[in-house]
Amino acid sequence: MTLNLTTRPGASAPGFASLRAWLGDHPVAQIFSFLAIVAILALLGHDMEANMARVGITPGFAFLWRRANFEIGESLIAYSSDSPLIKAIFVGLLNTLVVSTVGCILATVLGVTLGIARLSTNPLLANSVRVYVEAIRNTPLLLQLFFWNATLQALPGARQAMAPLPGIFLCNRGMFYPVLTISGNATWLAYPALGVAIVLAELLLRRELRERPFLRRKVALAGLGTFVILAVVATALGAFGLDLPERRGFNFAGGSSLSPEFTALVLGLVVNAAAGIAEIVRGGIESVPKGQWEAAGSVGLKRGQVMRLVVLPQALRVIIPQMTSSYLSLAKNSSLAVAIGYPDLVNIVNTASNQTGQALESIMIMVAIYLAISFSVSLAMNQYNQRHALKER
Repeated sequence: MTLNLTTRPGASAPGFASLRAWLGDHPVAQIFSFLAIVAILALLGHDMEANMARVGITPGFAFLWRRANFEIGESLIAYSSDSPLIKAIFVGLLNTLVVSTVGCILATVLGVTLGIARLSTNPLLANSVRVYVEAIRNTPLLLQLFFWNATLQALPGARQAMAPLPGIFLCNRGMFYPVLTISGNATWLAYPALGVAIVLAELLLRRELRERPFLRRKVALAGLGTFVILAVVATALGAFGLDLPERRGFNFAGGSSLSPEFTALVLGLVVNAAAGIAEIVRGGIESVPKGQWEAAGSVGLKRGQVMRLVVLPQALRVIIPQMTSSYLSLAKNSSLAVAIGYPDLVNIVNTASNQTGQALESIMIMVAIYLAISFSVSLAMNQYNQRHALKER
């Protein structure tokens, strides 16, 4: 009788053997190397603290509660130069999050469209997308931001503003557009109407309704009918209104606007990221076996239906993991806003650093915030990817 002894990978004996396996083949050298690195870092920290004390700078983050003493051109919350620095940094964080969110959404729409167009049987369309992708991916993003910023700054003034659509104006002061207003005595009808629209959109996105077309159609018709009735009644009673921008002197009044810096930054990020997303989508679609196209076509589905119902759901398993990298890159590339003057996180933290001299602390704040943004994006995308990953039986 033969006794077979097997060991499992990764198993180790308790005690000193485990410690030796963790440290490697040369434990003494490993320990001395680690202690040397710690000593060097401690020496650098001591020298830095001494240098800061010599110029009158106290290490720490107490400077965040000092008066900011500078204005910010674009802010989503109330802010003035009397606000503390921590509020100024929060304004920059919000601006960065807005740019990143809008950029990811628009880049996804444009990138998916271009990726599908790249596979078109029309040679003019397919080659045009190919030229676009190659040109964008082989030029620096900073150069593209300069191009878009210079293009927007070269637009005519407010008096000669271009109007590509009714109520929308483009000039060197930015883009002005109408906004929906809710006011009057019938606002109690306006908010239920918006609530019905949000609930309807959430219901239609559920998998249970996607798999039951008849029930989905009934829910859509019922929700849309309720929304239309509430919206019409609220509009007739004056709850809804449209605030249109109007030329007044050398500027516009009414409506809302996007600054040239914000528009240039979003355009640059979207156009740049969409080129990479287009290649990701093209590769994901091409990874689906050709037999899937033929099988779907044999049951009478049109090419658009085959793409939407058969090919894209399978391609998502390849596309989503790579899209995570694109979103992370777009969020981090938004830091280039400092080059065109948009008050993002990096721009505002740099200003605070120059005023207070707390350069190390400012860098630590930026690193921590960008790490938190990256981890949040990765977590959300990984959870979404798990829903589309292939499940083992």
